[in-house]
Amino acid sequence: MKRREFIMMLGGAASAWPLGARAQQIGRVRRIGMLNDYGEADSVGQAQVAAFREELHKLGWTEGGNLQIDYRSAAADADLVRTYAAEMVARGPDVVMAAGATIVAALQRASRSVPIVFVNVTDPVGGGLVASLARPGGNATGFTQFEFGISAKWLELLKEIAPGITRVAVIRDPTARTGGGQLGAIQAVAPSLGVDLSPIDPRDAVEIERGLTAFSRDMKGGLIVTTSRLARAHRDLIISLAARHHLPAIYPFRVYVAAGGLICYGADSTAPYRRAAGYVDRILKGEKAADLPVQAPTKYDLVINLKTAKALGIEIPPTLLARADEVIE
Repeated sequence: MKRREFIMMLGGAASAWPLGARAQQIGRVRRIGMLNDYGEADSVGQAQVAAFREELHKLGWTEGGNLQIDYRSAAADADLVRTYAAEMVARGPDVVMAAGATIVAALQRASRSVPIVFVNVTDPVGGGLVASLARPGGNATGFTQFEFGISAKWLELLKEIAPGITRVAVIRDPTARTGGGQLGAIQAVAPSLGVDLSPIDPRDAVEIERGLTAFSRDMKGGLIVTTSRLARAHRDLIISLAARHHLPAIYPFRVYVAAGGLICYGADSTAPYRRAAGYVDRILKGEKAADLPVQAPTKYDLVINLKTAKALGIEIPPTLLARADEVIE
């Protein structure tokens, strides 16, 4: 074959290559499962999903191109969590992004081999989700939302903002794995602060209203809302009940304070979704969840709603205002 004919043949093959072999060069479409614990119509949940997708796009992953995302939202429905977890694993994803310990546990019951990147989990070691923070060792890793010690800080801040309280209701989720640890940290400091605790373990909106109404019959009460999926799903109800019964209340996330709650102390609930995209990217490129260390938040924010404080007749101490990361007026 002459040299010119050989070059022409290569040129012809190159022109035909994008129609056939290009897909092999790009690689197969990768599949991600995403199971969130906010309601699908919840604006906070939508912002979290958008942040995750945006970060993946920055890392070179495009939905409809080299990536497919199967998204489900289970909110506070434990039955849906189990159903969606089983369905998601059955689809054979390359990795699943999961929010909250309850969802991660359901996914691990369905599979111990599908890689999981989690966000907003409080105690992954104590909950049996990973072997250790530095070396998770199994099929899950991710980002915690806080340590149990933060729960004690909630009571300290509540007492600082409303020194006269002597009784505090604590709303937990009875289905959550971390409810006991959060309450335990609060109980550890309650005696030194002169506070009696009244845990409320509601299973629906009716029990939330019944529990807070009964608690509020006596004066000098306050409220702590823990990191409960149930509480988040009914946050508007809880905020309105706190206002109706004149209960100073502290919450774990800014979304409560933006909606009219008094004060919150906790990590940004959306930032971990961006960080999780980085772990998903690394797993899709060949790294193992077992080798990626679990990471903690790098910052906790104190947010105060002055309008709510005024409605409750509370004067925020200047020292507390000075420490606040954000003041909503």
